[in-house]
Amino acid sequence: MLKYIFVVAVLTLNINIFLSCKAAPKNNKETTTNTVIIQDTVFNKAIKTIHIFVALCDNKYQGIQPVPVAIGNGKQPASNLYWGCSLGIKSYFKASKNWTLIKTIANKDTVILERLIFKHNTTNTYLIADAFDGEFIKICTHNFLQSCAGQVKNTETIYNTKIGTNGNAQLLGYIGHNGLMDFNLENTYQQADTLTRQAIILACISKNYFAPFLKAAGTQPLVWTTGLMAPEAYTIHDAIEGYLQNKAAYEIKMLAALAYSKYQKCSLKASSNLLVTGW
Repeated sequence: MLKYIFVVAVLTLNINIFLSCKAAPKNNKETTTNTVIIQDTVFNKAIKTIHIFVALCDNKYQGIQPVPVAIGNGKQPASNLYWGCSLGIKSYFKASKNWTLIKTIANKDTVILERLIFKHNTTNTYLIADAFDGEFIKICTHNFLQSCAGQVKNTETIYNTKIGTNGNAQLLGYIGHNGLMDFNLENTYQQADTLTRQAIILACISKNYFAPFLKAAGTQPLVWTTGLMAPEAYTIHDAIEGYLQNKAAYEIKMLAALAYSKYQKCSLKASSNLLVTGW
């Protein structure tokens, strides 16, 4: 057991910095036609919600440099690099003093392997995090962009109160490999309403690849990337704290850069050039 914990810690802190996209990306043939358009707009609008879409790291189905088998199986969230490892979304937010895990939904459907709902400890804010089977990264990306555009709006019930998810959330996040390097998506993500949403996209070179889609969706990029990166939880965690404190976009991106610099042991100049805000 100790050996396993040590290996996970070392892999999470050291190996992930080298995780990047292959020069020759794979062909992802997964369609997005199984997405159900849901428009549930009845929820408590006094409660702020953040919805994070996590495409689990997957050696088999994603165009990434392979990582060790134990952390690169996109069908096993408990040990996945971006979810169950110490710096993954689930483990990192569970350990955070700022958040409390209040609900876990295992096997939400055939694509989302686990949904977590956290409550912020000092603000009236909930965070929804979805672990998408790594094989279905295209559907994960599609769902994220539909939510950015307000094309899909859904809810969850917590303590007999409905809170907004998907396009009902004010802040949307994407964590994982940049699947747009592997497959094409037709830009059908035209904004479906007049709401202004913000997005954090932690994936390699996300600004270059996601810009046309966010512009069509009418979503403001709060933090995204200009180069290769390790999309671990500390970056979005600290960015969200700045967001909840109503800090300016530049200050939020600098909080993200500080966290990335600390954990990846790179200079602040490098991380602040990697993590940027706005267009």
